[in-house]
Amino acid sequence: MQARFYTLDVFTDRTFGGNPLAMFPDATKIPESALQSIALELNLSETVFVYLPTDPKHTRRVRIFTPVFEMPFAGHPTVGCAFALAALGEIPLEGETRIVLEEGVGPVPVLVRGEFKRPTFAQLSVAKLPETGPPPPGRTHLAEMLSLDPSDILGGMAAPQAISCGFPFLIVPLRDLDAVRRARVRMDQWDSALKSYWAPDVMVFARDAVREGVIRARVFVPGQGIIEDPATGSAVAALGGYLAARESAPSGNFSYVVEQGFEIKRPSILELEVDKAEGEVTAVRVGGSAVMVSEGMMDVPLPLE
Repeated sequence: MQARFYTLDVFTDRTFGGNPLAMFPDATKIPESALQSIALELNLSETVFVYLPTDPKHTRRVRIFTPVFEMPFAGHPTVGCAFALAALGEIPLEGETRIVLEEGVGPVPVLVRGEFKRPTFAQLSVAKLPETGPPPPGRTHLAEMLSLDPSDILGGMAAPQAISCGFPFLIVPLRDLDAVRRARVRMDQWDSALKSYWAPDVMVFARDAVREGVIRARVFVPGQGIIEDPATGSAVAALGGYLAARESAPSGNFSYVVEQGFEIKRPSILELEVDKAEGEVTAVRVGGSAVMVSEGMMDVPLPLE
């Protein structure tokens, strides 16, 4: 059989920036046994397969695959899928449209802005509020793994913490942008320190000393077969939980701009919003733009009967 697919660059407003994504808008006839093979063949950080929803009140059901496994939730596939559905005219656009995508983690609300077949922005709201994981390895071990000095990693109230909004990440705050640029994963150290940890994937970040609310981040995902990811919505959602917990105000709305992918020549901009009430995070939203890049047909072999 032949299956139509599209590729997008997500969390960018121009081609060859952001995070590439493959999306099959109608995967109903693709054999289950072929899904992982297709994702490996395309070899992008994620590939999305789209189905009719199980609940008629929702918009679509989606399944997300890396080249090596299926994910219950991921940010750039969610934003990119919503953006593509709008660009293809499969969801109406009249200023602001709210849809729900069914994912492994549960129903994920998405806001899409734009006019007919011309989306400009998509923003997901996490289905799962931030969950804190067990204590991570110490700063010395993390520094060795990241090719940094222990003094590059912040401690005290700003110490590293593992957080999940549907997919776990170890959030590692660094002292400055230079430390972010110097970070490199040593696979031997990752194997011993993080491979079997609750959150084996790592986000390092530093606040921009000049631009208020701007954060430079990098995400390393060696467990997914990709050393560095250019734009990671699920990690930015986890970062939202980390940052909001450290805001002095017990209630309010907090906004950040996260720059990612610049060190690997895939500049990406992710907009992060967190709502907090009486010391508790009540909502996390991650959004950005995307561009349609290509369209193609894939020959998919049918299983032998």
